[in-house]
Amino acid sequence: MAKKSYDYLFKLLLIGDSGVGKTCILFRFSDDAFNTTFISTIGIDFKIKTIELEGKKIKLQIWDTAGQERFHTITTSYYRGAMGIMLVYDITQDKSFDNISKWLRNIEEHANEDVEKMILGNKCDMEEKRSVSKDRGTSIAREHGIRFLETSAKDNVNIEDAFYMLAQDILKKQQKNKSSTMDTQNTVPIKTQSKDSGGCC
Repeated sequence: MAKKSYDYLFKLLLIGDSGVGKTCILFRFSDDAFNTTFISTIGIDFKIKTIELEGKKIKLQIWDTAGQERFHTITTSYYRGAMGIMLVYDITQDKSFDNISKWLRNIEEHANEDVEKMILGNKCDMEEKRSVSKDRGTSIAREHGIRFLETSAKDNVNIEDAFYMLAQDILKKQQKNKSSTMDTQNTVPIKTQSKDSGGCC
């Protein structure tokens, strides 16, 4: 049987309103490319990229979901198997930021309880059109106890950092779960019986 070319497989999901730059973030990370003419994602699309963390090869399967309401039923079915979810908003669009709360509720309803989350304020290269301050992004992330970064797919700001941080958090959790499982397996209850157990002690 062929040997696996990776140690771990992590499934990640990009969610957020339509037009916030999810596809651009994905292409910048997977292909180091930026294209302003992406059409809206229809339903769901994915890319694969293998990275190295702590000497382990980690295969990232990154799913890019459509933000439009009409694809909602298709995309929510992908939440369940996700190990990490990036919630993306556009710093020039207040509405996309306000909807982060809605996306967080979707995660609560459809994703695994222990999924790792991260909020990304995208398009930070468009400072002159900014309508969502960095403080507001930091504040909502702190409120929910999750990581936050501002990114720019166009200028390649914090894109790689975001994926590596999320993968690192998942890896820590995997290793912790693995060691606690091993501890449980190694703890075998030992019954002591005396050979001449005639009566009770």
